Amino acid sequence: MIGTFINMGAIAAGTALGAFAGPRLPGRMRQTVLYGIGLVTILIGIQMSLRTQNLLVVMGALLIGGILGEAIEIEERVERLGDFLQAKLARGSGRSFAEGFVTASLVFCVGPMAILGSIADGLNGDYRLLSMKAILDGFASVAFAASLGWGVLLSAVSIFVYQGGITLFAGALSSLLTDPMIAEMTATGGLIIIGIGLKLLEIKQLRLANFVPAIGIAPIIAALLPVLKGL
Repeated sequence: MIGTFINMGAIAAGTALGAFAGPRLPGRMRQTVLYGIGLVTILIGIQMSLRTQNLLVVMGALLIGGILGEAIEIEERVERLGDFLQAKLARGSGRSFAEGFVTASLVFCVGPMAILGSIADGLNGDYRLLSMKAILDGFASVAFAASLGWGVLLSAVSIFVYQGGITLFAGALSSLLTDPMIAEMTATGGLIIIGIGLKLLEIKQLRLANFVPAIGIAPIIAALLPVLKGL
């Protein structure tokens, strides 16, 4: 799990730098930085979503995942956790721990580098891909923390659970996840990333955390489609 720890360290360092530098920037400058991140986030999401080989898989994953997320109220639970942590750790701060936590977690965890890098780290100790991801996440966390504050640091916990879990079960996952399944996971995550961009640009406030189950549902649908076609 060396790659995951490197990734977590980069996020922690980037968050600290951004959180300390952010308050020293004028409000309009922080807003411009956030909008810039939003635009780039949408571009990343579009690139990821175009990896799909079957739009029906992505649509089905988002619909089923969204319904499941709403049923178990993922967004509300994350918001309550963020508000609790903000009350305990950042009393009096106007920044939202929950927004920084959710936004950074989704951006850092969704994508092929997190999956493929974690599998490579788990199978043969090759953490080069995760090291490259750590550099990207580190720079991104500076920008996120400058506008969203210390809540971005909590995304390191998400990285530990998500990437660490994939690394530990790399052997099983490498045999289960085919290229088409990873492609649909990436595309589904890309649409969620686009939603983050829209939220950062203040175009539309979406309950994005409720769509997280869709990322796990996408490969299941992709695996079942050939079976259904054969019936």
